[in-house]
Amino acid sequence: MAARYYCADSENGDHVDDPSEDALFMMIGDLNGSDNTFVVIQPDQDDPAWFASVAVLNEGGYEVVRRDTTRREHDVTVETSTDRIAGDLTKWLAARAS
Repeated sequence: MAARYYCADSENGDHVDDPSEDALFMMIGDLNGSDNTFVVIQPDQDDPAWFASVAVLNEGGYEVVRRDTTRREHDVTVETSTDRIAGDLTKWLAARAS
């Protein structure tokens, strides 16, 4: 069954349909600097209008990108807390699903 709202995919091949905050927390926590460096969350469709990504930074922490072309949003931040990232993304994603 396809995702109702969005899906999350990591570089190592993990795929989660409509991930919860806990699932995002786990996927972000599994990121590393060698073979699993990013997670992308976006609608499960061709040419999605928005996406969010989390990538490991070489100097430590994570780069979080949120982009929504329909709302003209493009935000790039650096965070160190996987808990904060998962919570913030969950709120941002909820606004996309409505």
